[in-house]
Amino acid sequence: MALVLKTAPASEPLSLSEVKIHLRVDGTEEDAYITSLITAARQYCENFQNRAYITQTWQYWLDDWAAGSEILIPKPPLRAVNSIKYYGEDGTEYILSADSYIVDTQSQPGRVVLKANNSWLGITLCPANGICIEFDAGYGTASDVPMTVRQAMLLLIGHWYEHREVVVVGSITKEIEFAVNALLWQDRVVSV
Repeated sequence: MALVLKTAPASEPLSLSEVKIHLRVDGTEEDAYITSLITAARQYCENFQNRAYITQTWQYWLDDWAAGSEILIPKPPLRAVNSIKYYGEDGTEYILSADSYIVDTQSQPGRVVLKANNSWLGITLCPANGICIEFDAGYGTASDVPMTVRQAMLLLIGHWYEHREVVVVGSITKEIEFAVNALLWQDRVVSV
């Protein structure tokens, strides 16, 4: 089982100007550095919550069909399933007809569910990565990302901006970590 990012988000949940206001930075000398912190904070928060924030496209590779009638799709919220391809042991590519399944975007995580009187196809699959589900995930645009996530990102970025070293000498508090985790745990998804 593998999860591969095919198309990265077109923007970040926070703009450079929003973050610079939070950091109380006026000049442009550190714009590139701050921009990299925004991306790193999004990736950290997405990985912690097992979610996607801004719409992005992923490929979910499986070795075999699910034992039941549904396949849970990682990285909620699920927006759409673009295709379900499967590969025979000889490498031939097939596409599962969209008429044979339903895409459930309401559940967290989303899922693909077989329609009545349908089954996963019984051909012998390629022994590794025989199935590829390509899907879009994310809340949509930056304004759709929950405020708790945006605040957690601002806390992380502020901390990383002020503390650029691996170790902070003379400090034993853990309040930043606690605050970030408290915000992110609210909508954390158990990994699929």
